[in-house]
Amino acid sequence: MRVAQRLLMATPASIGSKSSLSEALALLPPLQLYRRILRVHRKLDPEMRVLGDSYVKNEFRAHRTVENPLHIIGFLTEWQLYAQKLEGEHWAGEKLDKSKLDKMSDQQLGQLLELMQAIRNDEGGRK
Repeated sequence: MRVAQRLLMATPASIGSKSSLSEALALLPPLQLYRRILRVHRKLDPEMRVLGDSYVKNEFRAHRTVENPLHIIGFLTEWQLYAQKLEGEHWAGEKLDKSKLDKMSDQQLGQLLELMQAIRNDEGGRK
């Protein structure tokens, strides 16, 4: 994520297209986005907040050294969309887009399955 400064100075040719450049400029810097997500998590149930906070911390830590500008843009875009959805109230029960599922690696699908199981176990314990 240290490359975020270079990303802001990049030319459209170095990123891919003019639209992706404008998206990059509209994105929050990684640290601000990280803090925003943790603040939004405050409105979750305590158990879900702990789960969400640890997941966000691990993801941002794992992507700290990524240097591929397109990967950085995708990562920050998805997390920014996540934060925006949580700030609203319409995220609960929303289905994951099939096109996003198709783009996920086996490792990402495994993480998604673990997250789903953790959420279901938490919901089962509260009933």
